[in-house]
Amino acid sequence: MKTVVLTGMMGSGKTTVGSSLAVYFHLQFFDIDKIIEEKEQMSISKIFELYSEDYFRRLEKDTIKNIFKSSDTIISLGGGAFEDEETRQFLNENSTVIYLQTSAETILQRLKDDKTRPLLCDNMSLEKIQNLIDIREKNYETASHIITTDNKKPLEIIREIIGVLL
Repeated sequence: MKTVVLTGMMGSGKTTVGSSLAVYFHLQFFDIDKIIEEKEQMSISKIFELYSEDYFRRLEKDTIKNIFKSSDTIISLGGGAFEDEETRQFLNENSTVIYLQTSAETILQRLKDDKTRPLLCDNMSLEKIQNLIDIREKNYETASHIITTDNKKPLEIIREIIGVLL
């Protein structure tokens, strides 16, 4: 099996779904955001605050390159990782990329009490989330497969992805 990469907005379920897929397929799971937080010994919000979003995006790109394997892994990207053209092209050519498509309404519902999202912490609004989706959607849609997550439990999403992969 090729490496499976999950992309999509924050709150789309990439980490939850990815870790369960890895267990199901007996594969290694990598959460890019968690790897960066462990390496830098600080939260992503703190990295944004102290160094900038550009700095974080460089870390993200380097981390993806360093952990990527051509097979036998599941990778959960950060919500903005797929915005980098080089990263997007590399992953689309060398893995099965699945876009977990989630509406702004669902993301707001899932993240309304989450203060750890640096792009939303100052203004968690439906409009801000929709603006981010509008900016990122064209890149997300280059993925091999699109799975809608609205009104679905993680197990339903996982089953749908397994169906696509097998």
